[in-house]
Amino acid sequence: MLKAHLESEQTDRLVRGLAALGISPNVWTLLSLLPALAGLVALSLHQLAAGLALFILSGFIDMVDGAVARVTGQATARGAFIDGVADRYVELMLYLGLLFYLGPGNFWGLAKEAWFMLLIFGALMTSFVRAYADHRGVVKDPQDQKRMGGLLERGERLLLLYAGMAAGLANPELLMAAVAITAVLANLTALQRIIFAVRR
Repeated sequence: MLKAHLESEQTDRLVRGLAALGISPNVWTLLSLLPALAGLVALSLHQLAAGLALFILSGFIDMVDGAVARVTGQATARGAFIDGVADRYVELMLYLGLLFYLGPGNFWGLAKEAWFMLLIFGALMTSFVRAYADHRGVVKDPQDQKRMGGLLERGERLLLLYAGMAAGLANPELLMAAVAITAVLANLTALQRIIFAVRR
């Protein structure tokens, strides 16, 4: 507990320092797109280590925007909307960068491009199912929406892919395996949410 408390204090101190820069949370959100774009370029140039570092930096900035919003009392629905949209662009740039890096070929009986299509579809459906269930009034209760969860939400998808990128520095096949596993789990997560919504 002491360690968690100290880490929380360190995080708060860092966020207060960043908040003192006077940059609004929405600007922090948009700034997260820049290293992601640079990461896409790095991956397309087959610079895997640089791409990984840049996407991790993008994720760090993405965490900063919400923390700054809370510390400064600027958390708004519009800010959350912009943050969610930016997150999807960052994720798409990661997928495109990995596709460019890995190139054409087959893996586990499927074309690599097919794996990436499944990955993108699973990632989109995971978010879509929750939003559409709310839109149609199938799952309206916020607590039920949180319980939709599933095997692999956005944060877990990115962590798995980043781990695959780190492993891919030694063996590109490990990176492709991470992509394929993430694709399967993302679609299973969407299916879990569909079943949850229908049962509700």
